[in-house]
Amino acid sequence: MNRLLFSLALFAFVLNGNSQTITPQISFDKVLHDFGNIKEEAGRVTYKFNFVNTGGGDLLIDTVRATCGCTAPNWTRKPIPPGGKGFVAATFNPAGRPSAFSKYLYVSSNSNPGSAKLTITGEVLAKPRTIEDDYRYSMGSLRLKANHMAFGNVTNTTKKDYKLEIVNNSDKEIILGLERIPKHLTVSFEPAVLKPHEKGLIVAKYDAAIKNDWGMLIDRVNVVVDGVSDRNFRLVVSANIVEDFTALSAEQLANAPAVKVDNPEVNFGKLKQNEKFEHAFVLTNTGNSKLFIRKIKASCGCTAVQPEKREIEPGESVNIMTIFNSAGKRGNQNKNVTIITNDPKRSNLILRIKGEVITG
Repeated sequence: MNRLLFSLALFAFVLNGNSQTITPQISFDKVLHDFGNIKEEAGRVTYKFNFVNTGGGDLLIDTVRATCGCTAPNWTRKPIPPGGKGFVAATFNPAGRPSAFSKYLYVSSNSNPGSAKLTITGEVLAKPRTIEDDYRYSMGSLRLKANHMAFGNVTNTTKKDYKLEIVNNSDKEIILGLERIPKHLTVSFEPAVLKPHEKGLIVAKYDAAIKNDWGMLIDRVNVVVDGVSDRNFRLVVSANIVEDFTALSAEQLANAPAVKVDNPEVNFGKLKQNEKFEHAFVLTNTGNSKLFIRKIKASCGCTAVQPEKREIEPGESVNIMTIFNSAGKRGNQNKNVTIITNDPKRSNLILRIKGEVITG
């Protein structure tokens, strides 16, 4: 019995010893590295996690996966024999990431166990901000925080103000002016003469009643710097003019018009290039007062739209005829037609035409 027990123990010892010598084993010198403080402007930093194959078989790293795109991994690609050394490198990009960070790398290999987790930590110190950082757009010596004055929603009977910060980024005085100002816009500089490195404002007022239009609208104003008017010195002005329904009483809302469409989307399937597709959307006024079509706008010139009429009585239906011209088009097409009405619950109605334009 003693001999039998001894033989079994010896067999188990030999079996275990063989498995340890055959299996590769990845052993890192450390699994966490703290970069400490990193200056954002200093650029990428890299640390190599070194390891040794302490097992008995060739070690091969399959993949190294980082938890974010700001951390780029690299590693020893070739098989590493027993006793051999390798590395997993983590490169961290601090650009645009001022704050403390902890990032992880997951290493998959034929080691036992087959996965390992590495960690890099640190804190990114924000780079000092420059005039170019805060005022990203330039027009000669003038720099602006934006080249677009976005008024957002403006009700059709009101005015809305907007202010845009500017700075003279030169060592001499500059004189500012404007060209091509539409009647519905009032635009001025405060001050009109900027001293060297002085900050100021472009002050604008949008008068929706004078504009007398609907929906998303774009204007362009030319900025003149020291008498120079350049095609790149253009300021974009946008506004979405909407109807003001806030003053309607509960009774007026209950008796308001209501727009309904038979089918807001039509698919023309496959259409040969240069062919046209025609479709009539049916609009019905399901409300209790007259429905006015304020505006109809297609997303591209390839789609023509013509309503039968623009004033629809309660219970009345009209056809909105649309014509899609496939000339010059190919592949999948998705076109929109926006209909703006005086329905307080659905003032913007979107109709869609889609399909595929084929050649040959």
